[in-house]
Amino acid sequence: MLIGILGFSACKEEVSEITKLDVERAFSPTALQALVVNKTGVRLNFTPVYNADNYTIEIFENANLDFSGTPVKSIPGILATQLPYTISDLDGATDYSVRVKAIGEGLSDSKYVGTKFKTDPEQIFSAVDPATLTATSVVLKWPAGQKASAITLVPGNITRPVTTAEVAAGSANVIGLTGETKYTATLLNGTKTRGTITFTTLIDLGGAIAVYPADNLQALIANATGGETFALFPGTYNINADITISKSISIKGVRPTSKPIISGMVFRLKANVGLSLKDLVLDGTGNASQNQTIVYEDDATTAYGDFIMENCEIKNYVKGLYYVSKKALINSTIFRGNLIHDIECNGGDFIDYRAGLSKTFLFENNTVYNSVAARDLFRMDAGGSTNFPAEISTITIRTNTFNNVINSASNRYLYIRLAKHSIAFTKNIIANSSGYYTNQASTTITTLSGNNYFNAPNFMASAQANAQNDTGTFTTLNPGFTNAATGNFTISNADLKLNGIGDPRWR
Repeated sequence: MLIGILGFSACKEEVSEITKLDVERAFSPTALQALVVNKTGVRLNFTPVYNADNYTIEIFENANLDFSGTPVKSIPGILATQLPYTISDLDGATDYSVRVKAIGEGLSDSKYVGTKFKTDPEQIFSAVDPATLTATSVVLKWPAGQKASAITLVPGNITRPVTTAEVAAGSANVIGLTGETKYTATLLNGTKTRGTITFTTLIDLGGAIAVYPADNLQALIANATGGETFALFPGTYNINADITISKSISIKGVRPTSKPIISGMVFRLKANVGLSLKDLVLDGTGNASQNQTIVYEDDATTAYGDFIMENCEIKNYVKGLYYVSKKALINSTIFRGNLIHDIECNGGDFIDYRAGLSKTFLFENNTVYNSVAARDLFRMDAGGSTNFPAEISTITIRTNTFNNVINSASNRYLYIRLAKHSIAFTKNIIANSSGYYTNQASTTITTLSGNNYFNAPNFMASAQANAQNDTGTFTTLNPGFTNAATGNFTISNADLKLNGIGDPRWR
């Protein structure tokens, strides 16, 4: 026992004499992390070591981690107090490797530790100035002096070189485009993306009739012979009346970024006409009849032409949006990319077919909010099938955002009683609604999937008798609207963005 105690004491005394670790080389830093920031910067962080005075960072333009060649950036003398350390002004969409070594006084430098990262594509394009946009050209701008070699555009697979003078000016006039086309332009430096932007060219007025706010739009419509396109320049067109459309025409705004306002006009369609409305603001304020926006005026012995409403803002109509009370067979009805709000539906339903039907009905990429106070959203009565028994109506409602639409537990989104129809209701956001789908046995929801219900419980568990509820694949996520009160429904929920739910403009 005595021998053991003496041995243990000797060990304790020997350990206590080691007060520092003498080495000839600085220790390598550990836990090196590289986080891309602001698209073309990198935020570096690592765990400092006790025997280092400072650190050297080297960045190479490759992701091989062999660190061959010459670094594109070499930064000596980095102190531990400067961590995390951010390096800016790298190239966009580029693979890099980075390594760090420690330097200590009187010691050999440590071995390097490394990792890799890839910067994001840059966005140095400025917003397109509407004043420089025409039907066949656009001026694209970026900071003067920033390097670029080419601009590509789709559709059309256009590649246009960028000149030295254009680089110096940070501006290029792109010509030879097609009117009324949505383009995506990409600014390249070699193979690297420096900016991406979308824009829509103006209407090609080659065959269109230019209309200005001082012109008599009502008279122009009345005197139409059929086939005209009226191209409206920005401003307000005060109509304040129900206007009969007896010839197939198109009415379009010239500048999608500055839509003309047609105030107080109700469109009354007759004589089998078709109608296209695009890039307009339709404001029902001031209309004495307080009717729906679109009203089919008479019975038709043959089918009405196509109805298309695209990229419009529609607001302040009292009775509803679309009314077909006559014996009217419509070839196709399309609502696409519209912003629709404050449609009260006092005296009518939002979409309201009583005695007619559309062979195909498409409602996609729209945002509807603060509407349908006391009626149903989509109504299609059996009278359409009675009048047109051979027709099957194909109804598609997809990728829309509905907020504060129907706030009564007894009102329906799909009050559809056509004898022959199919409904696909997919990838829509329904938020802040007390409504439910339907209680009609004749309503045939063929596809119901991918929808998101936020504060809208009755679409999954309505207590109404015979209610059809969503029992399939859906979510109940909070979209995180930026500011619903001001009509900004940009969503912050990553899952909804990833899965393409709701109106695409807000993702």
